[in-house]
Amino acid sequence: MTPQHRALDDHDEPALLRDQFRQLLRYRSLLAVGVVVGLLGGGYLALGGEDTYTATGEVLVRSAISDPFAAGSTADKGINIGSERQTAISDTVGTLAAGTLLKEGDDVTARKLLAGLQVTNPPNTLTLRFSYTGATPERSRARAEALAEAYLAHRKARTEESIENMAGGYRAQLKPLEEKRDQLEEQAGVGAADDVTSARANIIVSISELSRKISELGALDTTPGYLNKKPVAPTAPTGPGLPLLLGLGGVVGLALGLLLSWVRLVFDPAVRSSRELVQSLGAPLLGTLPRERAAGSLLAIGRGSSRLAEEYRAVAFRLAYDPSFAESRRLLVTAPRGDSAAAAAAAANLAAAFAEMGRDVLLVEADLRTPSLARDIGSAGHEVRPPRWAAEEGDGSWPGGGRTNVDVPGSGAFALIPGTTVDNVPRALTSPPVGRIVAEADRSGNVVIVLAPPVLSYADAVALVDRVAGVMIVCDPREVHRSDLERIREIIGASGGSVLGALLHPARGRLRRAERRAKPTRRRGGGGGPTSAAEPDAPEITGDPTETLGLRSFTLPAARR
Repeated sequence: MTPQHRALDDHDEPALLRDQFRQLLRYRSLLAVGVVVGLLGGGYLALGGEDTYTATGEVLVRSAISDPFAAGSTADKGINIGSERQTAISDTVGTLAAGTLLKEGDDVTARKLLAGLQVTNPPNTLTLRFSYTGATPERSRARAEALAEAYLAHRKARTEESIENMAGGYRAQLKPLEEKRDQLEEQAGVGAADDVTSARANIIVSISELSRKISELGALDTTPGYLNKKPVAPTAPTGPGLPLLLGLGGVVGLALGLLLSWVRLVFDPAVRSSRELVQSLGAPLLGTLPRERAAGSLLAIGRGSSRLAEEYRAVAFRLAYDPSFAESRRLLVTAPRGDSAAAAAAAANLAAAFAEMGRDVLLVEADLRTPSLARDIGSAGHEVRPPRWAAEEGDGSWPGGGRTNVDVPGSGAFALIPGTTVDNVPRALTSPPVGRIVAEADRSGNVVIVLAPPVLSYADAVALVDRVAGVMIVCDPREVHRSDLERIREIIGASGGSVLGALLHPARGRLRRAERRAKPTRRRGGGGGPTSAAEPDAPEITGDPTETLGLRSFTLPAARR
């Protein structure tokens, strides 16, 4: 029974978050653009904006009081500091301050003056803090001081007006009492009645009480408050400086870059993670090839110990112990779209890895449209005679025309049937000789690997699925789309085959850049001959934990083929 590949659980939130974060980091250019835009915006605000200056003054508010030195007298009696704050930013105060500033040569309207004013009240105090923000330090100081003094003047006038109104009310009550008193005095005499004398005495008491209240109102201290902190001209502009704005711009730019990356991720049709690849293809991920400098040879196995060779060996081991592959020992290697360069390298190296295990391996190049495998293998291949049945039944055309024995240094050898151009590709792929060749996998210890053109570009791979049921897809995760993988699964399943897994390879553009960087190193190595050009096969980093010893050194006799 084939073991089922376990994908990430949909409810495994930490794993999903890590996966999504790695997907966002794929678009590093968008992240960099966002950070650059944020830094430019912060720099523009810091250097391109106008400087503003803020002057601050503090006013202590007090109420009118008759004797401030008497015991129990408090200056906060009857003061609502919230109402006083609203009064300080009222149009009345702004008009008074604008009139004062006009006398000093600063022509400003009350509305514009109040636009730069901010009045705050520190907690648990009777203090009003007047902060004015202007274009110059001196203007900010003058306007803040004018507004504070205008508030004190307005509050003093309001208090005096209240006192005058109360005194006028008392005087209005006093006038009829005095007239009544005068009438009673005229009636008073030697024989005056007792009720007249008593009424006159009551009126005199009321007159005395009203006179006392009027005197007390006149004696009140109407000081509205004190300017405890006089505004001074600021020495530095108000607002964050250049370092803070650059830091804030960088943070905002990073958030913008993450947003752009997320939008790009949502509309990206390519495979965003190995989890999506497994779900779309319906098969496990067999391996991911590391990035390695090009060594001028298709075979990574046999050039020395390297991470690339070890990854091919790991994929071969996984296939060898897969029940579906172990039953038939046939493998069809193909790519989704584009060229078959990566698939050809995978097929050749897997053949070398199986040969290293001691298997008799036959590699068939079924790409009859652009055959290039024999040329890419180069001098490692040596032509041998074809089998007797091919010489007797065939006419010398593909696939019975000839075979090549490929030597893998230190690993063994495998047989290669190189592809050739034919007139009718579908007929050649479905011919009886192809069935005889694929049937060689039925012999004990034999493995047949077939390299086919891209499955979505030509129907060649589909024509071979009925004979080679196990399919391995070699693709670049940044180029293949999820819809392509789903279509491949449907096509192969409908043709009677099954996808054994996927092998991921790095983008060819990155490998070309690595090759360009590696060329000067080879020129500096000395010698200049073919040997020195082929020596950089070994990786620069040694001691990798994936590096292992060679499995077996086994040379297969050509006669068995």
